[in-house]
Amino acid sequence: MKVMLLSWVSMADCDRFNWAIRKLYKRLLQLGANEIYPTGEADQQHPEGLEGTLLPWMTDFRKHLLDRHPLPAGQHPIPDDVRLPPKWKLELVGGNDSVPIPQPAVPNKHQPSTDEYPGLHHLDHDDRPIPHALCATLTENRRVTPQKHWQDVRHITLTVPDFVSYVPGDMIAITPKCSSNDVQTLIDLMGWNDQADRPIRLVSTGDIPSPPPIFGLDAYPNLTLRALLIDYLDIKGIPRRSFFSAIAHYTNDEMHKERLLEFTNPEYLDELWDYTTRPRRSILEILHEFDTVKIPWQHAISVLPAMRARQFSIASGGKRKQTADGNTQFELLIAIVKYQTVIKRIREGVCTKYLSVLRPGSTLRVQLQPGGLKSSVQQLTAASVLIGPGTGIAPLRSMLWEKAALVKTYREQNPGVNPPIGPTILLYGGRNRESDFFFEKEWMELSKLIPLQVLAAFSRDQQRKIYVQDTVRENFPLFFRVLHDMQGSVYICGSSGRMPQAVREALIEAFQHGGAPLPGQPFTRSQAEGYLIGMEQTGRYKQETW
Repeated sequence: MKVMLLSWVSMADCDRFNWAIRKLYKRLLQLGANEIYPTGEADQQHPEGLEGTLLPWMTDFRKHLLDRHPLPAGQHPIPDDVRLPPKWKLELVGGNDSVPIPQPAVPNKHQPSTDEYPGLHHLDHDDRPIPHALCATLTENRRVTPQKHWQDVRHITLTVPDFVSYVPGDMIAITPKCSSNDVQTLIDLMGWNDQADRPIRLVSTGDIPSPPPIFGLDAYPNLTLRALLIDYLDIKGIPRRSFFSAIAHYTNDEMHKERLLEFTNPEYLDELWDYTTRPRRSILEILHEFDTVKIPWQHAISVLPAMRARQFSIASGGKRKQTADGNTQFELLIAIVKYQTVIKRIREGVCTKYLSVLRPGSTLRVQLQPGGLKSSVQQLTAASVLIGPGTGIAPLRSMLWEKAALVKTYREQNPGVNPPIGPTILLYGGRNRESDFFFEKEWMELSKLIPLQVLAAFSRDQQRKIYVQDTVRENFPLFFRVLHDMQGSVYICGSSGRMPQAVREALIEAFQHGGAPLPGQPFTRSQAEGYLIGMEQTGRYKQETW
């Protein structure tokens, strides 16, 4: 048996980097497999993304295959500058009648902002046939940070009329829409105005069946090119290398074509990264800069990437899962993405920009997806440490309300008996107590329902910056008692940057210096690391970062 394994994943925790593929690789060797080419491993957090390792690996692998299995005489590899025919294309349907243009998301007298929801001027009703989706109504879209605060964070509530079961750690996936203004800019740039509002359909171009690029598009009512661009195609995303290869075929300017093809060359990978990923340059901006590129509208669906759903951890649990009238409720805590890049341009998240202007009453097609926390009832009632800076508090809030619901149910079934629930340490991190201490009043309410101790680290409230890992170090005995003596579990949620590794290191130090498994015999460094690894293996150390 011969085998070649290819693994391209992102792992913030270097100890588990590409863990699954490495384990499979070793097992296949044990079964007698012979490696035909070295395995490939990559990391999304590489400075140049997955392609930083993928492209050199693919180039060498292709050369290896051609050396070992040369093509028959007279046949040659297809050159990179040859355009392959698309598998799917768009075509007009029926006569010349146009479909009415959807109204842009701008304020008008029919959609006024209110004092309660300032800036919410777009009422949207999503009728896209998204698979496995729930039709949810937006009932709240409230900013929870001060207007002068650097970050706009929203408490968003969605409801669905049916009973839907979910657990702490589960997520809601929202597929955004493009701004109608951005879409019109692209239509003008490409010269698509004559076709933009005429009915179209998606057709296959080949004899061999292939899955359509977008599921359910044939069920979309009155599909037009404009509707396709707004509802399904991502023109504000950062393009992949293949995008440059595709659009190079649609320009007659030799300088532009040469430059576009350079970006597809693995030797110029660093230039591609500097041009796209580092400044977060979007597809729309690139098409504006390479203005000689004119994509035929029929090929738009094969050149432009499909819009992907964005996942948000659910912040509701326990009694907050349902409304007073019995509807299922999903609460989200979402930071609106808006920042300035190294080239001094403002960038906005496609999904959060879409959500930031939606008025209550809007309907969205959302997908409920399982998360990675997977807490059993036994873990929810046992001792636990919850660490969540910023919006990372969302799934932990869900867990706390779930704990409160379990306690309430136990007391109702066992009057006068104290519920068997362990202590919970909630460690929250933010910049300022006054600006971004999310759900502060709820923590006081929950502390009356369950044994809850709240620790907070605010990095900008004093001269010396204090982060969650610093608070762990200030409370070594507490964390040792809960996680070692009481066999508690720890949950870490939030940014996948430096925070998870910094917290991990602080917890290892807590096992070293916070106590001792035997009197007078504290853990050594290696023993402390081994104890934490053991927690991971038994499901007592869980991390949900993004």
